[in-house]
Amino acid sequence: MEDQPQLPDSELLKTLVAMPMPFGKYKGTLLCNLPVSYLEWFQREGFPKGKLGMLLATIYEIRINGLEQLLDPLKKG
Repeated sequence: MEDQPQLPDSELLKTLVAMPMPFGKYKGTLLCNLPVSYLEWFQREGFPKGKLGMLLATIYEIRINGLEQLLDPLKKG
C-alpha cells in the first residue's frame, strides 16, 4: 500500500497564525509573519527542540515553497 500524502494539520496551521515567537530578535512576532531570512538562519543553525522547532520548520517549508495561501483563511478567522 502506497503512502498517502499527508493533509495539513489544521490545528498546527492555526497555531502558526496565532503563536508569537517567544524569544530573540523577533520576540512577539507571529510565527507566520517571521521573515524568511530568520527562518533560513534557523534552518542552517538548527531549529529549537520540541514543538517550537517543529512549528518553525513547518512555517519555513510553507514560506520557501510559496504556500502562504494555506494560512490566509485562518488569519481571517
